[in-house]
Amino acid sequence: MSARMDIDISDVVAEVTAAFERYEQALVCNDVATLDALFHVDARTIRYGAGENLHGHEEIAAFRQARSPKGLARTLARTVITTYGRDFAVASTLFRRDSSPGRIGRQMQTWVRFATGWRIVAAHVSMIDMPPGAP
Repeated sequence: MSARMDIDISDVVAEVTAAFERYEQALVCNDVATLDALFHVDARTIRYGAGENLHGHEEIAAFRQARSPKGLARTLARTVITTYGRDFAVASTLFRRDSSPGRIGRQMQTWVRFATGWRIVAAHVSMIDMPPGAP
């Protein structure tokens, strides 16, 4: 028999939403310190990006330090944040950048609550051609 899992507890959704929004603000402003702080410091933390595969917090932080601060502005769409219990969540969003016309970005993040707060333990970012009929 499995234990009942509470999905989308309102106060937990609000916490993860705030962490996600903090991440987004840091991303578009190239606030590297905040971005580094929001990823769990562990060799098992992973970020698969549009052109890079990063394993461990050190690789992720090095990528952020080397990344150009230009062209980071974006518009989000269809953001979905789902929480499972009080300590685990997934945030998914689509995004568009003026620098990538005709393409749409996809981002998924796995968030876990630690003693230090909500941290990303896995992330995936990719771009695809805009599907026909997409708004």
